[in-house]
Amino acid sequence: MANLVLIVICISAGWLLRRLGILPEGSHRGINIWVLYLAVPAVALKYVPTIHWGPELLVPALSPVIVWVGSWLLFLLYSRFRPISPATRTALTLVSGLGNTSFLGFPLVSAYYGEQALPIAVVCDQLCFIIMATIASVMAMNTPSDTPSGPSPSEKPNAIAVGKKLLTFPPFLGFLAAIILPQFIDLSPAVPLFDKIAATLAPMALFSVGMQLSFEGWREELPLLSVSLVYKLLLAPCIVMMVILRLHASGTVLQISVFEAAMAPMITAGVIATQYNLNPRLANLTVSIGILLSLLTTALWYLLLNALPPFAIMH
Repeated sequence: MANLVLIVICISAGWLLRRLGILPEGSHRGINIWVLYLAVPAVALKYVPTIHWGPELLVPALSPVIVWVGSWLLFLLYSRFRPISPATRTALTLVSGLGNTSFLGFPLVSAYYGEQALPIAVVCDQLCFIIMATIASVMAMNTPSDTPSGPSPSEKPNAIAVGKKLLTFPPFLGFLAAIILPQFIDLSPAVPLFDKIAATLAPMALFSVGMQLSFEGWREELPLLSVSLVYKLLLAPCIVMMVILRLHASGTVLQISVFEAAMAPMITAGVIATQYNLNPRLANLTVSIGILLSLLTTALWYLLLNALPPFAIMH
């Protein structure tokens, strides 16, 4: 219960302090640097060495892929029946296909399932990041915006730029370090340090999330908002659960894979849509409203997953 109260307090504090003008515009960027450069890598260095690698970890790795492919197919089909611009279609694909698996996902997984479930969440998050840094970024770069201020020719994607983005992202480097370093050195003396830094992830990440919430103009975007969030918060985790059950997974691996699939849209997806002028208002509204709604829907998913016996749900 204390963890859930912390989540509400941190998000509310971030939103309220920004609304009152106590925090200057863009303050969240400094907090994000701490989270991305220190807190998330510390989580990886603390938990990844404890992972027992096996075929079952393909399940949490598969979860973000299913969510992304489902989002791409959904809005490809939607655009065939309802007239939306390519920019809007890409924006919806981004925010519906990429989950907030670290900033919101790690604190919620810890709150509902305990810290022992975080290694599985880390695997989900890394695959989600790889999709964002490669396929999603290339899609955004190649989509013409609705106004002339879209991506310039110099911003067009190439393999070197995508690879550089992937290999210079601190959480990904932390993940690689957490896999490689234990093969050569004993990290256990540093675990207390990792623990202290990792403990800052939840309050700072959630505070940053609250600072970035914005709800202006939501009524005008309600039809597309509804489609996006119904998919992201309800349909996507349903699809993930059905696919995973076909693979005969169960227990914590199944629960965390579905739970992470049910996370709100990724904040970075809204940032990418804004950067390339892909209906930024719709993208950022979907992220903001999705974060609030996900506090309810993830609770419902937790109750549902716990109500289903780990093996009986396969019958």
